[in-house]
Amino acid sequence: MAIDLNRLRMFSIVAKHRNFSRAALELGITAATLSEHIRNLESELGARLFNRTTRSVALTDAGSQLLVAIDPPLATIGETLAGFGPGTQAQTGTLRINGPRPALDFRVTPLIIDFSRQYPGIRVELIADEGFIDVIGAGFDAGVRYGEALAKDMIAVPLGGSQRFCVVGSPNYFKKHGRPGHPKELIDRPCFGQIFPRGNRLHWPFERNGEEIEITPSGPIFTTEPHTQLSAARNGLGLALLFIEHCEPDLKAGTLEAVLEDWCQPFDGPYLYYPERRLMPTALRAFVDFVKHTRHGNRDSSAG
Repeated sequence: MAIDLNRLRMFSIVAKHRNFSRAALELGITAATLSEHIRNLESELGARLFNRTTRSVALTDAGSQLLVAIDPPLATIGETLAGFGPGTQAQTGTLRINGPRPALDFRVTPLIIDFSRQYPGIRVELIADEGFIDVIGAGFDAGVRYGEALAKDMIAVPLGGSQRFCVVGSPNYFKKHGRPGHPKELIDRPCFGQIFPRGNRLHWPFERNGEEIEITPSGPIFTTEPHTQLSAARNGLGLALLFIEHCEPDLKAGTLEAVLEDWCQPFDGPYLYYPERRLMPTALRAFVDFVKHTRHGNRDSSAG
């Protein structure tokens, strides 16, 4: 027997109020329509559910048995369905984000810490990956990339202000080899390089007064890990080009010094990107809204 679940809900609400008019008001329908639904339900079940007079509505024995049977599952179904309303699922779910390690470290992680305080029920998975993978095809909700690497069909949300590289070396290195005044002087110096998992290497970009120069680091060390480059630079083995955030503790401590600062121009920070879709996963929606609210609260002028 196929019974309309909505009619069972109507029956439950009438039983709660013991009044068709008040039940109809809660349901947003007329009392006449509600009465018709209950009559149809009684016909389908082959049993009278209410004894009705002009002054009272009372459950029959069959009605009482039905109410006891359906009330718990109806309550459970109602609670579950309530979780699918707009904004109601933001407290739960999993958010998977893929991006290069520096962007995750310096832009995403501070946001995630505050986001997790606000949404402790959302599980966050941050996967560092320097390669240009199809993040959606790989099962991620969103990716983090810099502007030049963003696909045109993606929605992009800025994750903060501009960033900057800096060239650093140890004080002893500069005492021994001098401080370069132009990027071309780096060609014959040991410069540690960033290498990516697929073998490609990061070239060192410089710009000043419209002049652009790109240097290919000579080594002797190439690594995916900025901390290895920092350690080698501290030990006087050569120069490293790293995000300023990587270098700040050493610059403050004096264990490293920056050179060619006027050649290291700021560039746009990373973006959170995701495909346009009609129904965005609720955990992602919560994070996107959180990022936009945070940027607005900080009056970030880098939004694009």
